[in-house]
Parts: sequence; structure tokens; C-alpha cells
Amino acid sequence: MTDEVWKRDEVESPCVKLCVVHPETRLCTGCLRSIDEIGAWSRMTPETRRQIMAELPSRAGAHSKRRGGRAAKLARQQD
Repeated sequence: MTDEVWKRDEVESPCVKLCVVHPETRLCTGCLRSIDEIGAWSRMTPETRRQIMAELPSRAGAHSKRRGGRAAKLARQQD
């Protein structure tokens, strides 16, 4: 038996085991994938995975803006 069985040409998951979904962007704050992307990852083709991986850096800014804390949350609820 050779080690070839264990060598796979797959795109690794970007998961960093910090799984929290942002309430507004609906992206994981750890890996920046959507819930749908996370759920379908194991069934995606390598090409689709590479495309998503290429998009992740551009999503990083989605969580960097402060939302204003409790006061902003209360203001949004009143709208």
C-alpha cells in the first residue's frame, strides 16, 4: 500500500474554528463564508472552492465596521 491513497488534490477549508455567524452580513466571522457555502463545501468542486477562496479577502471589510453598540441596536429596532 502506498501513501498515494492519502494524497488528495483538494482545496482545504478556510475554517479557523471560530464559528459565529454575523447577524447582518450572515457570514461566518471566522472564515467569512456564508452558511450555504459552509454547508455545501464538502460537495463543491475544487474550482468552486477556489473561486470562493479567492473572494474571501474582499469580504473581510464586512465585519470591520462598528455598528454602534447597544444604542445603535435600539435605534435600528425603532426604525
